[in-house]
Amino acid sequence: MTEKEIFAENLEKFVLELKDYVSAEDGQWNVKGFIDIFKNIYTISADTKIVSKILEIHLFPKILHFAQSIGYKVVLAEHQNYYPDISFVKTDNESIKFAVDFKTTYRNPKKPHLCNGFTLGSHGAYFENRTSTKNIQFPYSSYSGHFCLGIIYDRADGATIDETKVHRIDELQSIASVVKNFQFFIAEKWKIASDKGGSGNTANIGSINNIADIISGQGMFSKLGENWFDEYWMNYRKITIQDGKGGTKKISTLREFVAYKNGDVSLVVDKRNGE
Repeated sequence: MTEKEIFAENLEKFVLELKDYVSAEDGQWNVKGFIDIFKNIYTISADTKIVSKILEIHLFPKILHFAQSIGYKVVLAEHQNYYPDISFVKTDNESIKFAVDFKTTYRNPKKPHLCNGFTLGSHGAYFENRTSTKNIQFPYSSYSGHFCLGIIYDRADGATIDETKVHRIDELQSIASVVKNFQFFIAEKWKIASDKGGSGNTANIGSINNIADIISGQGMFSKLGENWFDEYWMNYRKITIQDGKGGTKKISTLREFVAYKNGDVSLVVDKRNGE
């Protein structure tokens, strides 16, 4: 087995422990809010960024212990916007590094087989220039693999959460959690990528949305391979082709790109957002 396969196998075993670590028996998140010195508890918001950050903090001691148990040390991103969240560096051979990014998202309440999706990092400077140290902890090419530690959850019904209410510590058990029903997964980021940008106008790679396909790593590039993922996102919206109507357009779909490069278009895995 390669170092990457060994690391991936260890990471997959590790995430099996995490659901019980963060959840009560009824599936609700163990974290109920934050506490002040007077023992008042304030409910946290269901805002994705807040939930994501607190989950990271909640899981960190567990991750640290896991890293040590497999002979790695953990290097955290020095700045908030740096990639990745965590760099795993092999203790006895520091040239072996793995990038692990936390990815949290919630199920679509109307279509629970879909989730809200998430971004998989930038396809800008450090992705194109793989020796660059701009906005990245170590150069992209120095990582032996790029993984997502993903967390999919249900958001609590808004009616059960009152963010304005302050609770006493003896009411702890009766406070509703803002999220519940966690599902943890590990995936290499290229395996769960879509061919569309992830958020607004920033240069982010988007994920697929079908939860079963995310868990099994069946993204749009999963049959083509990582090299196609790299090439597509390095060239996203940069190649001009004829649009068939007498004008031109930039390539912004994987099918167009694979056809342009004379690849096998039948290997493109279409997104499954239906039932």
